[in-house]
Amino acid sequence: MAGSAEDVKVRGMHAAIERDGVRDYVAVEEPLEIRVDGRPLAVTMRTPGDDERLAAGFLHGEGLIDRWPPIGPSGDLAANVVEVAGPLLRDPGARSFYTTSSCGVCGKGAIDQVAVDAPPLPLDADLPPLPRALLATLPERLVQPEFARTGGLHATGLFDRDGGPRCVREDVGRHNAFDKVVGWALERGELPLRDALLCVSGRLSFELVQKAVLAGAPVLVGVGAPTSLAVALARDRGLTLCGFARGGRVNVYSGEERVA
Repeated sequence: MAGSAEDVKVRGMHAAIERDGVRDYVAVEEPLEIRVDGRPLAVTMRTPGDDERLAAGFLHGEGLIDRWPPIGPSGDLAANVVEVAGPLLRDPGARSFYTTSSCGVCGKGAIDQVAVDAPPLPLDADLPPLPRALLATLPERLVQPEFARTGGLHATGLFDRDGGPRCVREDVGRHNAFDKVVGWALERGELPLRDALLCVSGRLSFELVQKAVLAGAPVLVGVGAPTSLAVALARDRGLTLCGFARGGRVNVYSGEERVA
């Protein structure tokens, strides 16, 4: 399949690669720069699509906004740039970012920082417990057409309490897919997600639990395993965290009082 860049034809979220009469499809990956009031704040590698929601979800997940901001293309119409109008809730230069498993910060410090931005998730005694079998089937309800085509994308889904899909987004980055869903809900004025279920297609990292807590979602389900810090944060903030959801089974690591 080796060839020149001219052999790669981008078509939305995927690209067709052709060589010697053979065609394959791969996920598109391009940088997105997020600017606030004209100043670069962050760059993420993402799959194009829902860029404004991705940017808003990212800013919300970092505790920098709590409502849908004025957002759109940059004034100079630069490609792969989203412009957000401030003010932010705080100076991002003073924000401590705990976003990678190799950043060297201690778990206690990371959890304490999330506690500053998000209170513990309430347990609604008026709502019936969620059937464990329902939580186990959420990954099967993630519609992932681009993953089926390329095999190279993660997905995040937002579901109602009956397991009905409300929003599913795909991206080459698992955090980006999550941010796109949160941004979708933020634009619709539906945060916090008190009655929603979130499901991700991969492992459950600290960052995804952090984003779920800040979005006010009481339940997060993953196909893969959680990390130790993800479990610690979920227990500290009262999130129901479920992993290894596959084959009709699911492990519950925290918040079991919400599960029948």
